[in-house]
Amino acid sequence: MMSAQAGGTYLYAVLAGSEGAGETELSGIEGGAVYRITAGDISAVVGRVSRARLRPERKHLLAHQAVLRRLMEHTTVLPAAFGLVARSDESVRGRLLESQELFREQLAHVAGKVEMGLKVRWSTPNLFDYFVASHPELGAARDRMKGRHDIGREELITVGKLFESLREADRQAHAERVAAVLRARDVDLKWNPVKGEAEVMNLSCLVPREGLDAFEKLVEAAAEGFDDHFTFEFNGPWAPHSFTELKLPATSAQE
Repeated sequence: MMSAQAGGTYLYAVLAGSEGAGETELSGIEGGAVYRITAGDISAVVGRVSRARLRPERKHLLAHQAVLRRLMEHTTVLPAAFGLVARSDESVRGRLLESQELFREQLAHVAGKVEMGLKVRWSTPNLFDYFVASHPELGAARDRMKGRHDIGREELITVGKLFESLREADRQAHAERVAAVLRARDVDLKWNPVKGEAEVMNLSCLVPREGLDAFEKLVEAAAEGFDDHFTFEFNGPWAPHSFTELKLPATSAQE
């Protein structure tokens, strides 16, 4: 087992071939050189770091993303999650040899594509009041409590659960409506957990790099079916983190 204080080989991405993709012009985490390790027809883009465990500090995260952005300008990548440090270059090379077919399959799946994020939110000052107005059963339950001083805890819990169940049902219905528009154009989707009561959906979308304008129009088409109580936000392009699985557990310097 290596100490967290010991250095290692930091992994940025895996890609096909041995030809350069602009990485030699970059400085990586801790200002170190970025270089390539090749095994067979698969390469890893890496750099040396002084610690086996890196804190997700802003400067480190920015350096990691800068390397990925530069690589994406030249080729298709399997991006590594932040903080993956191997014991040595040789341990990375060994895993590349062991996982050639897996990496080829993943590279083929995301070839020429990038990840876009899409979030939809309810845009209303008070979500409960919005649901009262749009769901008669919730409005009736709320009205039964108006002006009363004997409202018990169980009754409040029942109304709260009704609100939550209606919200979840609407989330699913709205998400399926949006997903149907995207899937009709063969957009690959990953569903991410929603955050906060006002978030309707949080999607990761795999789209052709050359089709970003078409994706924006597709989102606009999906939004046409919703009124002003909803906002659509998309972001990217990003490396396709949600559609690849790049793990090198046997080489981890943190073990």
